[in-house]
Amino acid sequence: MRSNSFDGLRAATVIVALTAAMVLHIAAAENSQDEYARIADWRAKRLASLTSETGWLTPIALYWLKDGENGFGRAADRAFSLDDAALAADTGAFVLTNGRVRYLAHASKAMTYLGKPVTSIDLVSDADEKPTELLAGSLHFMLIERAGRLGIRVRDSVSPNRLRFKGLEYFPVRADWRIQARFESYVPEHRIPIVNILGMTEEMTSPGAIVFERDGRSWRLDAILEAPGDRELFVMFSDATSGKQTYGAGRFLYIGLPNADRIEVDFNEAFNPPCAFTDFATCPLPPRQNQLSLAIDAGELKYERAH
Repeated sequence: MRSNSFDGLRAATVIVALTAAMVLHIAAAENSQDEYARIADWRAKRLASLTSETGWLTPIALYWLKDGENGFGRAADRAFSLDDAALAADTGAFVLTNGRVRYLAHASKAMTYLGKPVTSIDLVSDADEKPTELLAGSLHFMLIERAGRLGIRVRDSVSPNRLRFKGLEYFPVRADWRIQARFESYVPEHRIPIVNILGMTEEMTSPGAIVFERDGRSWRLDAILEAPGDRELFVMFSDATSGKQTYGAGRFLYIGLPNADRIEVDFNEAFNPPCAFTDFATCPLPPRQNQLSLAIDAGELKYERAH
């Protein structure tokens, strides 16, 4: 009887263990499916943004303004010249005075704002939520501000980069790269010098560091708050895949704000900075403390531009 009882108990134990394993396997499969569906939606939104009329496939020029009048038009002798049929030889001028920029039309009404021809207008830079955007044919003009310098970035909705876009490629979605991490707040917040790809330096605010475990050790990334009141943290990082499978200067990641000292990080959402697609961006580079020796084989792969 004791033997039979023992065998029965052992069989029951095996059944319970197998059932638990099946439940865990099913839960893991469901989690993987949920992760795949969520990342598929994220990738679709990422693609729509990148390929839009003002996405990062469209910049064709960036001109840094000098004090005074910066003549602009189709003619080669203009300070800022673009050979486009929508422009006149002498279209107008961007006038920089005491840190403010005004566009003045010359003989041309090529430039419009909100659908109406512009003769004169003060420009609001992209440091504001609603920067001024001037249009001429398929061209979009915007004032940008970087490290105290002001420039005009031009986008073309029919740029060769956009027309020849070859699509994005990714590492396979991996649920284990969706990590429950720890958030270490900085009190007071740190001011971190961030150098961009043009060598300009700006100080940015870091409210804390994201700390996670991988391959038997702890890793940390300083997060940035781009503007007061933002509901996401911005992370610039490079890793052991940078310059190999992924873009050499590193990748970007947006993360929801922490809940107390916990924060969820999904490296499947790591994406290439604008400089992977255009020479007319001013991408910030990962600070030294965010340059990891860890291979993060998740997220967006290197993009090979069409020539």
